Order: sequence, then C-alpha cells, then structure tokens
Amino acid sequence: MARIELDLAHAYAPNPKQDSDYALLPLRMAFEDGGAYALLGPSGCGKTTLLNIMSGLLAPSQGSVRFDGVDVTRASPQARNIAQVFQFPVIYDTMTVAENLAFPLRNRQVPKAQIKKRVGEIAEMLEMSGQLNQLAANLAADEKQKISLGRGLVRPDVSAVLFDEPLTVIDPHLKWQLRRKIKQIHHELKLTMIYVTHDQVEALTFADHVVVMARGRAVQVGSAAELFERPSHTFVGHFIGSPGMNFLSGQADQTGFHVADAVLVPQPGQALPPGVIKLGVRPEYVLLVAPHTPGALPMTVAQVQDVGTHVMLSTSFAGQTVKARLPSDAGHLSHGDTVWLQVLGEHTCFYQNEEIVA
Repeated sequence: MARIELDLAHAYAPNPKQDSDYALLPLRMAFEDGGAYALLGPSGCGKTTLLNIMSGLLAPSQGSVRFDGVDVTRASPQARNIAQVFQFPVIYDTMTVAENLAFPLRNRQVPKAQIKKRVGEIAEMLEMSGQLNQLAANLAADEKQKISLGRGLVRPDVSAVLFDEPLTVIDPHLKWQLRRKIKQIHHELKLTMIYVTHDQVEALTFADHVVVMARGRAVQVGSAAELFERPSHTFVGHFIGSPGMNFLSGQADQTGFHVADAVLVPQPGQALPPGVIKLGVRPEYVLLVAPHTPGALPMTVAQVQDVGTHVMLSTSFAGQTVKARLPSDAGHLSHGDTVWLQVLGEHTCFYQNEEIVA
C-alpha cells in the first residue's frame, strides 16, 4: 500500500497555451495509504487520464508523481506495483478461475503453497470458491469481472488498486452486489483503492473521499455528505443529487438577496458579498409554506410528478426554475397553481463567480 502524491498537469498536444489545451489543469492532491477514493465526473473531464498517470501508463507533461515520498513519475507500472481493473474484464478464457487468479503470483515466482493459499482467500472473498476449476470462458460477464477484480487484489504487497469504470458491462441489478463486494474487500484488506466513474451512486456508495472533476480540474474533494450539503462550486451542486441543486440568480446588497422584485433577507450573521450572486438550495430542503413566509417566494407550478414516496414539484419564478421534493400529500397541486416555497434556510448556499461564499 502507498500514499500517492500528485503535483502535475497534462496536455496531449505540445506547448499548451490556454486552459482548453490541457487534459488536466495543474493540480496538487494526495491519496492516503489505505483510503477509498473515487474520481467522479462526466466523460472527457480527465478522470481516466489522471488514473493512467497514477498507474504509469501515461507520463504527465508537467510535474511529478510520488509513492510514499519516492518520485515514480517515469517509473513503469511494474515498478510502481500497481494493480488496475479496467472497464472490460482482462482475463484468459482458456484458463480456469484458479489459474487466472494465480497468474500474477506465478509471474513473480511466488512459492506454490503461498499461491494456493492466497488464491483460496481471494476466491472466498469474491464468493467464487466453488468455481475455481471452471474455465473462465464459460462464465457470465459479472463473474469474469470478479476474476479481473481478484487478479488486482491477489498480490498482498500491491501499492494501490485502480478501477477504471469496472461495472460498465455489468447488468444494473448485479452492480449493487459488486459494489458491496468491493467495499467489503476494502474494509478487509485496507488497500489504497481509487475508483473512476461517471455514476454518482457508485462513487458515493464506494468511496470515503470523492474527487469531483470537470474540464480537467479537480473541483472539490469531500465525503458524500460534504458534497451534498456544501458544494464548493455550482458544478458540484448540479452534478451531485437527483435532481441537482436549484440555483436562483440575483443581486446582493446590504438589504439582502434580490431576485426579480422579491428580497430575501439572510439569517443573522450571514453577510452576502455585493453584486451578482446565485442562491443554491437542494430540492430536498425546499419547503411548501404559507404565503409571505420569510425566505419564501411565490412560485408557479409547471409540473407535478407523483412517484409514490414523494412528489417532485417543478415551479418557476421570474423565468427561473425551482424543483422541490415534497411529501406525497402535495399531489393535489396542479399545473398553473401558485405556491409559496421557502428557499432560504440553514441548508441554503450562496455562490459568486460559481464558487461558494464562505
């Protein structure tokens, strides 16, 4: 296991001159020994580039990579002792499950008795002990990916295990089982694990720390609760949550937050920077209240979605959309109704130039 420190930037084209020339903008971060991390973001944001730099498949165009303080920027994947699990299973169909799991150890000339013991341990963790003698070619896609996972875990001295969207080919109803299994294995083996995904559910259920990425930049690093409650950037607010955070654009001055002809007065002790800002509030924290309640705005109902456990209300105010997740008894509302929704409260955040206001 290793502590991984990054201080780098990367551009695939030579002589980058502007931000758009970079696949990864300059970043500094550390992945602690034994931690469970996720790199989360949309396609093309730089997640896989960052993972390949850590594994040694790609050298950064600027900066350095350190494992436990040792510079490994130009070292090969073998020298870094990294295990990587890819989107599609990387296994040998002509070998049995046991032979596939043993392959990385045989290549390192580990004694046969140790190989047998370790393969048995990993197979038990993966719930594949009864399939050790089956040919990999005869297995389903999720079982093949479990073998690929096992090959990454079988070396006890591995520095880190890197996952590049490993559940892409897995049926949705099986994904939660493999996610649970990976999380369980992390707790048992205490390996440094870094998991790349565009799926927020995968990231937030697996990782203790999530790195949200956008356009080659690490926008925020935090726990699931931190990303949900206090997004440091409007992108994180949009990307985390289903649906994402509501944003209302307006102007702030000493009297409060002005949106159209309404004024919302912040809570005592909360000073807003003057100028153009955005109010951000999660649909879960928008409340249906009595008319003219402080911190509330009159909204016009645009859509009512009754999903059984709750009602998702879409409303508009001064040309801006606000969604609210309300109790199921709000299902009597209909298109065109006027409702008062409280958007200002203890969970409300404010943003200037897309960054959160302290």
